[in-house]
Amino acid sequence: MAVSLAKGQKLSLSKSGGGELTRVFAGLGWDAVAKGLFRKKAVDIDLDASVLLFDGRGKLVDEVWFNQLRSKDGSVVHSGDNLTGEGDGDDEVVHIDLPAVPAAVQTLVFTVSSFTGQTFSQVQNAVCRLVDAAGPQEVELARYELSEAGPHTALVMAKLTREGSGWAMTAIGAPAQGRHIRDLRDAVAAHL
Repeated sequence: MAVSLAKGQKLSLSKSGGGELTRVFAGLGWDAVAKGLFRKKAVDIDLDASVLLFDGRGKLVDEVWFNQLRSKDGSVVHSGDNLTGEGDGDDEVVHIDLPAVPAAVQTLVFTVSSFTGQTFSQVQNAVCRLVDAAGPQEVELARYELSEAGPHTALVMAKLTREGSGWAMTAIGAPAQGRHIRDLRDAVAAHL
């Protein structure tokens, strides 16, 4: 059963039967707020999930986003850009092969930004979830529901940090401004 994280909460990640996680994915899902008569019409919203990889000193090592779908070492892979948020489930997914993440990388920070510039007051049902993808069945480990609507165009969502031989997830949920991953580097730096 997944742990529902609150803003600022940290969860040590391990398999329920013991052992370390190997393959996980972070899924991001959202819906546009319906408008119009009987609230049936929704505008497409292009949110973009991105991951920034940092070393132990806070130096940016790599980044994964819709224009670079794979980290240089291949340990982090983005599913591709969803331009609308339409449909159920995860709209964008980032797969992570944890043992393949270079030892120098200590933190992976997940962000989401509105490429089209729409604000989060136009987004509903936004969720970030971390799933163990190593077994025959996917197991949701943690879920962070984003309830913070407002005039911001981006969020610093969550981060994975090394803890000994394992990893921990921290829900951040910090509002930011930016339409692109490169607009968010200063906002991300505050959470390393």
